[in-house]
Amino acid sequence: MLSSQWISGQLLQRLQAIQNAAARLITGARRSQHMTSILCQLHWLPIQQHTLYKTAVLVYKCRHGMAPSYLSTYCMPTSSHDGRCHLRSAVSGQLAVPRTTTNYGDRSFTVSGPATWNSLPAAVHFD
Repeated sequence: MLSSQWISGQLLQRLQAIQNAAARLITGARRSQHMTSILCQLHWLPIQQHTLYKTAVLVYKCRHGMAPSYLSTYCMPTSSHDGRCHLRSAVSGQLAVPRTTTNYGDRSFTVSGPATWNSLPAAVHFD
């Protein structure tokens, strides 16, 4: 679900097919072989998981002052967003996700960054 925030399903499939072809070329694997083991052998994540990983890393950098300030402003904790510190989401390290009315808005880092971060296990939020 989260990868569709960045790119369409059709484009995701095309990118995955290109990655699979590159992995086959590098390893000399046949088309009949399963790609999961080949990608694992190369230490490559599938495109969907790679997108989520890169988004989470960027949010981590925003939260720790290692990203540009214009991106860091989109990664605000829920406690500082509404001033309501008694919410469970404020205590658990979740970020405020703004509401949008379009799919285009959902694909922006403003929405997809905090949504990706909030989808991670709670243990990651207390870094």
